[in-house]
Amino acid sequence: MRIKKENNRLFPIFLKLEKLSLLIIGGGKTALEKLNTVLRNNPDTKINLIASHIDQRFYELSKLFNSIRLIKKSYGVSDLENMDVIIVAVNNLILSEKIKKDAKKMHKLVNVSDKPELCDFYLGSIVQKGNLKIAISTNGKSPTIAKRLKEIFSYFLPHELNEVLIKMHEIRKKLKGNFDFKVKKLNELTNQCLKNSFEKKKQKKN
Repeated sequence: MRIKKENNRLFPIFLKLEKLSLLIIGGGKTALEKLNTVLRNNPDTKINLIASHIDQRFYELSKLFNSIRLIKKSYGVSDLENMDVIIVAVNNLILSEKIKKDAKKMHKLVNVSDKPELCDFYLGSIVQKGNLKIAISTNGKSPTIAKRLKEIFSYFLPHELNEVLIKMHEIRKKLKGNFDFKVKKLNELTNQCLKNSFEKKKQKKN
C-alpha cells in the first residue's frame, strides 16, 4: 500500500486568552474536558458556557473561577456576539454544522469536538515546564500519538528548564553588544545550561 505524502500545514500560534472572550457550547463530559484544558493553560480566560443542560461539575468550577459564566439555555446565533473564539462540544452534528455556519458569517474562530472538517483550529496536546510550553499536533490524524508524545516529553524534559529560562532572561537583559554578539553568547550559555540540566536528571535516575 502506497501512503500519500502529506505535510502538516497548520500554523501554530499561542493566544493570550485573557485578552479574548471564549464561548463553550455544551454542558457534558466533552465540554468539561475542553473547559479544564483552557483553565489549565490560562485560568484568567473570560468564558461563557451555554447549554440546555449543564453538569453539576461546571457549577463547582465556576465557584473557583470567577471568569466562568454559565448560561442554561439552548443555542441561538446571538450567543456568538462579542465572542472571539468558539468551542463546540455537543453530540449533535446538525447543531454543530449550524454553529459553524453562523460563526463563519461572523468571522469567529471555531473548534468542533471530534469533527476536524468543521474546525478552524485544534486543541493540541500541551507539555509545560513553567514558562516553557510545547504544543503537539498530528494534524488531526492521531490524538493517541499526540498523547504519547506528551508523556515522553513530560518525562524527559527536566523541571530545571524553567530555572534555566528565568536565568537566561535575566542574562539577556544585562548583555551588552550588538545583536550577533548577543546571539552567539546566549547560544553558548544555553548549550551549557541545558547540558547541566540533563546531567542532573540523568544522575537522579541513577
